Amino acid sequence: MPSIETHGLTKRYGNDVVAVDDLDLTVESGEVFGFLGPNGAGKSTTINMLLDFVRPTAGESRVLGHDPQTNPRAIRERTGVLPEATGFYDGDTARDHLQFATAMKRTTDDPDALLERVGLADAADRPVSGFSKGMRQRLGLAIALVGSPDLLILDEPLGGLDPSGARLLREVVRNERDRGAAVFFSSHIMDQVETVCDRVGIMHDGRLVAVDTIDALHAQSATPETVSLSVETAPQGVTDQLAAISGISEATAENGSIRITCPDPAAKTDAIARLDEEGVPILDIDTEASSLEEVFLTITDDSDTAGANRV
Repeated sequence: MPSIETHGLTKRYGNDVVAVDDLDLTVESGEVFGFLGPNGAGKSTTINMLLDFVRPTAGESRVLGHDPQTNPRAIRERTGVLPEATGFYDGDTARDHLQFATAMKRTTDDPDALLERVGLADAADRPVSGFSKGMRQRLGLAIALVGSPDLLILDEPLGGLDPSGARLLREVVRNERDRGAAVFFSSHIMDQVETVCDRVGIMHDGRLVAVDTIDALHAQSATPETVSLSVETAPQGVTDQLAAISGISEATAENGSIRITCPDPAAKTDAIARLDEEGVPILDIDTEASSLEEVFLTITDDSDTAGANRV
């Protein structure tokens, strides 16, 4: 059973604003799903509908097998949420907040173990009023982990985190996936989620314009892939042979390295085969793929063009 499933989910405000438009989405258990897009794309509105904080205008959704509108409590009991804007009692300590969260969920989680897990063990007895934004994010993550939820929803979790905090977050996300939980990871910081997401969906102007693995989305980018091949020697004329291969736009050789530019990523296989035919030993291969940000720009530009063509 999918952890999240929506069909035609739509949210309108008045006659002119469509925050989420006809969303069809499936997130499986044991999957990290990156829900990506700029601020205002409809990500937080979608999350609020999944948790029944906002009612949809049309469409339907199921979360952990339940309808959010008829059984929100069953969903929230099995879901850990890190909202974009976390609210705390400034006079209470981090341990106080975890003790309250475990009592509310009726679990036996050890607050100190959860604070250790998110790197806040040394701050357990400090009032939250003195916490930085990054420390508040870590505390919010610890609260979301209470009860070993079947679904973890993280809305812009990287905000305020330093590199160490971002690395810790990615580690927690991987561990939760390996435990079998689904992780729904909303972010506008696209390149920071590449190493953690199994699949991503890209939101643009309230519409889901692409859903796929990171590798498959990279293949859609308009930015050519660049491959550097470390070789012992580059025979004279070999770069001309490589540049003549379909799917390769440029080939150069310098200081023991052959560099090829491939508008068609599949062409690098042909280039390697050609070097093998020429008896050129390849010592190392380094690929410079397009960034996820570039992939996003390519896909959303295509989406805008398609929309204009439909008008």
